[in-house]
Amino acid sequence: MAGWNADTAAGPLGSGAVTLVEGSSFCISLPNGDIRPEHPHGLFVLDSRVLSGWCLTINGQPLEALAAETKEPYRALFAGRAPRLDGYADSPLIVERLREVGSGLREQITVRNYSLEPAECVISVRIEADFADLFEVKEARIQRLWEQTRQVADDALSIRALWQKVRKGVVIQAPRAEITSEALTYRASVAPHGQWSTILTVVPGTGEAGAAVAFVHADGEGVSPQDRRREEWVARIPLLQMGNRSIERTLRRSYDDLGALRIEDREHPDRVVVAAGAPWFMTLFGRDSLWASEMALPVDPSLALGTLQTLADRQGAVVDPMTEEEPGKILHEVRLDVSSGLALGGKSAYYGSVDATPLFVMVLGSVSRWGFAAETIAALLPHADRALAWIRDYGDKDGDGFVEYERLNSQGLINQGWKDSWDGINFADGRMAEPPIALCEVQAYVYVAYQSRASMAYDAGDTALGDELAGRAVQLKKRFNEQFWIPERGYYAIALDRDKQPVDACASNMGHCLWLGLIDEDKAPLVVERLMSPEMFSGWGVRTLATDMGAYNPASYHNGSVWPHDNAIIAAGLLRYGFVEQAQRIATALLEAAEYSGGRLPELFCGFGRDQFTAPVPYPTACSPQAWAATTPILLVTSLMRYDTHVSRGGFWMDPVLPESYGDLHITNAPLAGGRITIDIANAVPTVQGLPEGMTFHRGHRPWFTELVEQAARHPESDVPPR
Repeated sequence: MAGWNADTAAGPLGSGAVTLVEGSSFCISLPNGDIRPEHPHGLFVLDSRVLSGWCLTINGQPLEALAAETKEPYRALFAGRAPRLDGYADSPLIVERLREVGSGLREQITVRNYSLEPAECVISVRIEADFADLFEVKEARIQRLWEQTRQVADDALSIRALWQKVRKGVVIQAPRAEITSEALTYRASVAPHGQWSTILTVVPGTGEAGAAVAFVHADGEGVSPQDRRREEWVARIPLLQMGNRSIERTLRRSYDDLGALRIEDREHPDRVVVAAGAPWFMTLFGRDSLWASEMALPVDPSLALGTLQTLADRQGAVVDPMTEEEPGKILHEVRLDVSSGLALGGKSAYYGSVDATPLFVMVLGSVSRWGFAAETIAALLPHADRALAWIRDYGDKDGDGFVEYERLNSQGLINQGWKDSWDGINFADGRMAEPPIALCEVQAYVYVAYQSRASMAYDAGDTALGDELAGRAVQLKKRFNEQFWIPERGYYAIALDRDKQPVDACASNMGHCLWLGLIDEDKAPLVVERLMSPEMFSGWGVRTLATDMGAYNPASYHNGSVWPHDNAIIAAGLLRYGFVEQAQRIATALLEAAEYSGGRLPELFCGFGRDQFTAPVPYPTACSPQAWAATTPILLVTSLMRYDTHVSRGGFWMDPVLPESYGDLHITNAPLAGGRITIDIANAVPTVQGLPEGMTFHRGHRPWFTELVEQAARHPESDVPPR
């Protein structure tokens, strides 16, 4: 996620907070539906809070929460009751709030009277809007006070705001309400066993151009744009049925969340990318969006292509110490609104990520296998080459062959890998490592970047470039296994510090090196033994840091917590090296953990052992939904299916090792090479129907880029056959 320095961590959302998300908009509220300004709640559109207060009262009393159920990622139904004024316990007035988030907010309020007498009700919604920047809200330090004017006209309240020549606004439409500058009020007599209902809408903008409430239902009924967008998404992704209904529900929840986290590039509406996660990261993040789209390739490979194209357009071109931009570097995050000067680096884009750049090349290698037009891939190759030039010229400033990071200004991120909290990289005794820091998993990303680009070069007949990059990969693997391996501990250092000393904490990062093939075969069993030890494996997943390390804290962000995406990558690595039972154990634990949160895995949960607490312990400020957590079940199941393709080589591979408890699997509408295929796995036996012309099914694993490169280097004149 976005890194946090010591003073920029998000505060908790409050018990039972409900988060709705659609594209770059999201809404956070209490479980009774109220948005209260003393919490980090609100309706946010394009990184700006357009509603900071939205509190409903019935006869002056706030609602007592009864239930809050998320119907879709962007829609929830809240049920509450209005307290009685006569002192009796049970109230006959039940209030339902059906809320939908899109480019604004739509809320249908229904009051139901379950008594035998009519109920006189004053229904009021108090409104506050501070137009605070997302960073101000997240960090609980509102810095700017906007000059506001409020105008009531035509069943609407328009709020306009000005700060240093920047204008914002919001329009609240409330048909037939009594409207003041502070609140909307209805007076209703609700018949015995009757109901009263109204619909309110909130849309950003000043209302000057006839602020169209385009995101809502035209007549209060029918299908909204959010529903249509979801229907289009469902129509293009695989339809899945599993014998294990719990896992099926988790996968379908993942599909829904991934669909809701899609955002469009405003300059290229045809491109869709994946936002990092709600609530604070509903925008493009280099690392997060690349990983999530890589993990989601079997669901919709176009997400990865759109992410690559969008990041390529914003690839670093100059040296800027404030934003940490450098030529060829891939950005860390983009902020969407004009107030983004409060973001890291003080501009809309911040580049403080050491791993997004090699990941860009890695994901391009993956995308090149999924059947996109040759010219589409060719257009991205110059960006991949610029990224490799960054690795050489800026990522490895001291020329030791490893890519390391050190922030360029005092406001930048201290740590710039995926464990980017301020205290995330430390020694076994708890001391923090000093930069420049070379992370072990970053070397694995660089390794696969070399292999991926080398393979594409060989395919294009550029033997010289292929040989050069293949040679770099071989040397990197050799140096890595010499300098990062700690023989007396039986695992790899998480990093090398500024003195090139191994940072000797036992951490999960080395699991990424398994998937990408950087670990020597003879060392893999010891790595796996350590990852699956009681100190690392909590029963719900592999911890980020072992319990016998000095910095271990089960309720920390990166020093002992369990991250689902981290575990999915580790499980894929275990399978690559042949450790099937251990991969099954991790996958099953995570999918069981999802059952405790309605099928949705959070960004992370605490690292307490399963023998201590019988359910995963939530981390207070975890994002949910979050992109790479949403794609975790997809990667877990497709890894156990050993499902992959290389379209240009005419191959589709599958060799399932799904646990028996998962049951049989039936998938239709799975994308492949511009067509759609049907997959069945019954009693561990796979069958495929509808393969496009020229594609052949192979029972086994897809050749890794390492294998393809080695074979191409040995036989430069020949095509590497699929196997």
